[in-house]
Amino acid sequence: MAAMTKPVLHILLLGFSIFGLCRLAAADPLAATAPVRDIVSLGEAFFFDTSLSRNRTQSCATCHDPERAFTDSRDNGTGAAVSLGDDGISLGDRNAPTISYASFTPAFHINDEAEYIGGFFHDGRAATLVDQAAGPPTNPLEMALADKSAVIARILENPSYVGALERLFGRSTPADADKLYEAVCQSIAAFEKSPPFAPFDSKYDRYLRGEYKMTKLQELGRQLFFSDLINCSSCHLLNSSPLYQQETFSNYRYHNIGVPVNIAVRKKNGVGIDHRDQGLLENPAVDDPGQSGKFKVITLRNVAVSAPYMHNGIFRELRTVLLFYSKFIVSNEANRNNPETGKPWGKAEIEETVNLDLLQKGQPLDNSHLTALLAFLETLTDKRYEHLLEK
Repeated sequence: MAAMTKPVLHILLLGFSIFGLCRLAAADPLAATAPVRDIVSLGEAFFFDTSLSRNRTQSCATCHDPERAFTDSRDNGTGAAVSLGDDGISLGDRNAPTISYASFTPAFHINDEAEYIGGFFHDGRAATLVDQAAGPPTNPLEMALADKSAVIARILENPSYVGALERLFGRSTPADADKLYEAVCQSIAAFEKSPPFAPFDSKYDRYLRGEYKMTKLQELGRQLFFSDLINCSSCHLLNSSPLYQQETFSNYRYHNIGVPVNIAVRKKNGVGIDHRDQGLLENPAVDDPGQSGKFKVITLRNVAVSAPYMHNGIFRELRTVLLFYSKFIVSNEANRNNPETGKPWGKAEIEETVNLDLLQKGQPLDNSHLTALLAFLETLTDKRYEHLLEK
């Protein structure tokens, strides 16, 4: 965990402005002739290249839009709860998480307390950022290319890619399928480690640097968040100090917090409402039934602009998320129903492993405290996304 205290790797893009090449690539990948000068700019080109999907309609940026805090805001008939595949028909079963600050996530491992930590996707099945980049191009519900060789064929269509791969990874790379695919994934990961993904320039960061003064409401929310009165910091802190300037607001552990089935999504994606997402237990490296239904703790960076929420996108509003947690502390008429539907919250998708010991910690909050906490969570929004708060 000590490695997580290091700053994000800042690799400067040379020769053109950030997102300059990617916009050209997104419009017409085969026409992307701007020089690729380093691994970050090559990864940027791959990240926005729709030709790396079966029907040439989807790129990494489709589900991780840099204008929307690297999330998928398309409605998709599900209120953006899950993503639409390259075929224009297939719907996933989990919400596309933000990849803001993703490079701070530790590799998937078990700590000394026998807890699973880190990894990528909601179940940690990709151990590293490079491993994660390898998945979507061949996922039939996402970019849907048949296999790695199909991805490689698309890469080799583009002479600028071939030249960049030879120069950056060695002349033999285009002729070596495994080496080429690894180079593609390493390049995308390098781009995801670049400054736009983790600027640490939110109001909270500026407050820590003495560049911003919290409002009274934001300051109350900050004090509540870091206090023992509520239980946010049990999971959403990596470091013990509230004055740590590169806090990602996740301890990267896994918990079952009793999230209900998203029935609306299940009716649309064909999975069926009786299916139960096993979460961490679906990770090939995990065979302990006690891990069923657990999902990785998300970062709270940009949380106010990355709705909908939970691993299945079941809640549209951040306030609803806070009220959902509150129902475990106080079970009364006011907490009985989901305010978005007016109906009962619903049973946990996997009831057997819900961590009630964790969920029942803390004190109930009144509406004024909930409002203050929301105000503080908004201060975790990167500067470039603050305009989204108005929406």
